[in-house]
Amino acid sequence: MKQSKLPGLLTLGTLLFFYLPIILLVINSFNASRTGGSWGGFTLKWYEQLFSAREIWHALRNTLVVAVIATAASTIIGTTAAIALHRYRGRLQNAHYFLVYTPLVVPEILLGISMLLFFVALKVNLGLTTVILAHITFCISYVAMAVLSRLQDFDVTIIEAARDLGANSWTTTWSILIPVIFPGIMAGALLAFTLSIDDFVISFFVAGPGSTTLPIHIYSMIKRGSMPLINALSTILLAITFLAILAYQIISRHNRPAED
Repeated sequence: MKQSKLPGLLTLGTLLFFYLPIILLVINSFNASRTGGSWGGFTLKWYEQLFSAREIWHALRNTLVVAVIATAASTIIGTTAAIALHRYRGRLQNAHYFLVYTPLVVPEILLGISMLLFFVALKVNLGLTTVILAHITFCISYVAMAVLSRLQDFDVTIIEAARDLGANSWTTTWSILIPVIFPGIMAGALLAFTLSIDDFVISFFVAGPGSTTLPIHIYSMIKRGSMPLINALSTILLAITFLAILAYQIISRHNRPAED
């Protein structure tokens, strides 16, 4: 009986749909033609212009500052919120869970508009601080959900056994609870960092003068027609991502215990 070629063709079509635009982007980053519609020869001039564009690196610096601070703050707050939601039950906790879960289902444009109106009502000048506060707000929910998913498999009797042996709340938290849920904390932190770097909609509403992030700056570059520089920048970010994944695979394979 002959196997159908349809699954293989669908898989190939899906891979082409996802990766062909990325391949064309990388190729056009070395294209001397500015339009990209035709091949004008190999060149590195777009990379030279990219490294001399101060506004791009200023936007990248703002993005990294926001992402690092938002990740650190949301990881701490989101982890404590997840522990509280898991440990305590009641109507107040149901309201707490609703507040934590809401940013996950509310459209980003509504979050951006509501935060803008909130800052305007408080007469807070828009800038890097408002962007950081906005990112912390929506990143908390993702961290809390990631940690909660880890806590669902946690055996509470371990804590009870430690307390029976004389351990206090501080010892049980840092010696038992945190190590067990640490993978969930790291997953939430990495997710928060990724979402903060990629965010455009919310940042667009709450950013002020001098606080332009990289996604917002890329959007302005598209309107100005600076596609070659965007291609070069995207290629560099893509290479950094691949190198990070490769390094993680090498480290995890090195730390994996040898099989008998």
